[in-house]
Amino acid sequence: MSDTQGSFSLLSKDDIYLFNEGSHLRLYNKLGAHPIDLSGRRGVYFAVWAPNAEQVCVTGDFNGWDTKNCPLHPVSSSGIWEGFIEGPINGSLYKYHITSKVKHYQVEKADPLAFYSEVPPRTASIVWDLAYDWQDSRWMECRKDRNSLDGPISIYEVHVGSWMRVPEENNRYLSYRELAPRLADYVNKMGFTHVEFLPIMEHPFYASWGYQVTGYFSPTSRYGTPQDFMYLVDYLHRHDIGVILDWVPSHFPSDTHGPGFFDGTHLYEHADRRLGVHPDWNSYIFNYGRHEVRSFLLSSALFWLDKYHADGLRIDAVASMLYLDYSRKKGEWLPNRYGGRENLDAISMLRRLNEEVYANYPDVQTTAEESTDWPMVSRPTYIGGLGFGMKWDMGWMHDMLDYMSKDPVHRKYHHNRLTFRMLYAFSENFVLPLSHDEVVHGKGSLLGKMPGDEWQKFANLRLLYTSMFTQPGKKLLFMGDEFGQGKEWNHDSSLDWHLLQYPLHSGLQRLVQDLTFLYRQQPALHQLDFNWDGFEWIDCNDALHSIACYLRKSQQGDAMLVACNFTPVPRPGYRIGVPCAGYWKEIFNSDAEFYGGSGHGNLGGLEAESIPHHGRPFSLNATLPPLGAVIFKSP
Repeated sequence: MSDTQGSFSLLSKDDIYLFNEGSHLRLYNKLGAHPIDLSGRRGVYFAVWAPNAEQVCVTGDFNGWDTKNCPLHPVSSSGIWEGFIEGPINGSLYKYHITSKVKHYQVEKADPLAFYSEVPPRTASIVWDLAYDWQDSRWMECRKDRNSLDGPISIYEVHVGSWMRVPEENNRYLSYRELAPRLADYVNKMGFTHVEFLPIMEHPFYASWGYQVTGYFSPTSRYGTPQDFMYLVDYLHRHDIGVILDWVPSHFPSDTHGPGFFDGTHLYEHADRRLGVHPDWNSYIFNYGRHEVRSFLLSSALFWLDKYHADGLRIDAVASMLYLDYSRKKGEWLPNRYGGRENLDAISMLRRLNEEVYANYPDVQTTAEESTDWPMVSRPTYIGGLGFGMKWDMGWMHDMLDYMSKDPVHRKYHHNRLTFRMLYAFSENFVLPLSHDEVVHGKGSLLGKMPGDEWQKFANLRLLYTSMFTQPGKKLLFMGDEFGQGKEWNHDSSLDWHLLQYPLHSGLQRLVQDLTFLYRQQPALHQLDFNWDGFEWIDCNDALHSIACYLRKSQQGDAMLVACNFTPVPRPGYRIGVPCAGYWKEIFNSDAEFYGGSGHGNLGGLEAESIPHHGRPFSLNATLPPLGAVIFKSP
């Protein structure tokens, strides 16, 4: 069954050199399992990296899970074992049985480069051909504009297993193919430009939401085959929706079948626990300084852009990669060679990652979830940055949720929470995230964080969203938040879609829908998201009344005036300085009755008066609604 003479190989000398150098970007074309027909001999070519193995055999359903009769052979001194084996076909289950040089340790491992895996809790890899007839050429040709930093990017964050379920069928998940039309219709109805999936890479523990990855080249089989996931991406693209994938190079779980302690040694991870074990999750940390590990990670990132047409990668837990002392106490970490706390190998890997992504796929975006003040995360590597396209603004998220959770009577004492981000807002290309992390682990829902009675809770949330969509920066909102999910997110159940029968919930959904379309349609709200030219304070100092007023501007000179009243007290006769005369049309009011508001407003707009105010030659005599925001468009 096994071709042990090595007469066939997918590996060239260049492949081996680049792999061992840390520069191979397409390992998935060379390692793993590849169905081959050799002059009528049908079988599979297997290749796996296990430099400290004494013997590697392929075991599977095609040989009765025998651990000896399908051996692979080493490829020179590369650390790779390979072989062509007759018998297995597309769909065959397999693992690698590894006997280590270290005390003859034996273990069965899933393939780190498998394209498909058994449905957990089963752990075998599956031989799989990734052929697919893509129909998204129109999207791929124009996606550069859809992903442009001066265009509107509003992201709907989705967990595949709990967005919607089938209650009459024992609460089962939707498959990738079932999800495709439902999700596309909803996202288009709501006006979001992109969907971001929580990690869909294979993971053994469902409750990790995908953040404990074992299959870095394998979409989880819980919802279907690789082609089924391709269909989901393809369908979203054909309906003008971008797809961002959460990617987790910061750590991986210690499950026996995974990459950890792969060949009887700490191959993918550091051997020293002070470097190799994540203290928060008790998981392994990649050895970013090892060349072959770098090839593995770079290839994984490019794989999803290549084979699955992803439009972007959101890199999880970047802060934990950057700092050697992340979540560690004194004595629990090792300094770098200069005595510092910076993880130089991780920094180098992240820079290389972004350089390769943008060199090979210049029309996508990478986004960092980075929660510290590390400088130049979203600045080019050639000026010392990390090279990401964007970065989550975790500071804005914490400040705004802290501020909005306060009783309005106390907000005047915390006014700086509203205004502080503008001191740093253009130091990075920021995404404003209200993500899944804010509605789990006892934090409650966003609606539950808002103070006051039911009406005030919804008014506060409408105000929060209006402020978010009119601030500089791209937008991200987790599923369910758009209609006021009442309880904390639960990955084991569907969102509470039944809530939309109630006016306040459906009104909130309409508000988010109108905000997303307004954000897309008005260049002043998105064109200069990352430039001071796109923002101007009118008044950031009215702490007494908890009011903030500002302008958003486009390259063409259009301006939008935003006035937010963070108290439940209506403010008639509130004067706001404006830069020009004419009729300022009120184009949005979060207190409109069809959103569930009280209907305070300005009857469609206001004529600017020649009364100087706020250092400007004209002003509006406006009515600011309670716990509400109004948006005016310049003449």
